[in-house]
Amino acid sequence: MSKPLTLGAVLYDPKVSIIWEIICGFFEQNGIPMDPVFFTNYEKQVDALAGGLLDIAWNSPLAWLDTVRRGGGRFSAVAMRDTDCDRRTHFVAKRGHGLEKLDQLRGKTLGVGAQDSPQATLIPIEVLHRAGLEAGRDYEVTRFDVLVGKHGDHIGGELDAFRALERGQVAVSTMLDLNWKTWTGDGTINAAEYETVATTGTFDHCVFAVKTELPEKVRQRWIEVLFSMSYDNPKHREMMDMEGLKAWVPGRTTGFELLTSAIEHQRFWAGA
Repeated sequence: MSKPLTLGAVLYDPKVSIIWEIICGFFEQNGIPMDPVFFTNYEKQVDALAGGLLDIAWNSPLAWLDTVRRGGGRFSAVAMRDTDCDRRTHFVAKRGHGLEKLDQLRGKTLGVGAQDSPQATLIPIEVLHRAGLEAGRDYEVTRFDVLVGKHGDHIGGELDAFRALERGQVAVSTMLDLNWKTWTGDGTINAAEYETVATTGTFDHCVFAVKTELPEKVRQRWIEVLFSMSYDNPKHREMMDMEGLKAWVPGRTTGFELLTSAIEHQRFWAGA
């Protein structure tokens, strides 16, 4: 194979370039050269993918749904991280504040992440909608718009929302289950003082989107090489630890129902 595949990724953190240097180096060794193209936001990446400038893109869940919306069936979700499957968002409150269920959020303030964060904003607001609670009517929202365009692929907005909870500025904050686990484990959150008062249903996260016109032989070989990356390989482990996975798994599109509904009810792409 002579012509490199073009692959899009968003620079949500300086480590991203290191991650893709390792991945691309491994693909090169296996006869599939790739030319990574970095973007500052997912909107530009989806523009490039839908416009035919990319063969593959590492998409956030919101970027995947945007690709479906704009791609005319020309893309498929072929792979994801093991940790992208069956995620949840927690509603976190201070212990002893009498909050035991979502309905008790009436008249209070919810701290959320950035406006385009599926896990910290769009999905939890959708879950409240399904529980009969509407933002601005039944409760107020304080949003922490950190790195808008990165679709919540960072801890900024979620951590800022929790800090607001610590200061007593909001009654509840939202965070991805993996962040709750990490922060209660490393001492960022004192689990003796804070608790989860509710949890969303499961949803999926990032996926690789591949254009369907990519030759099937190339497509299958690319997937084969990706799945051959192993956590037992020290070099691969370095990348996987930075990217938050233990293994690449087949992509699926069954875990986006909550986010799809959130986009519709919140009119996220209205006027786009």
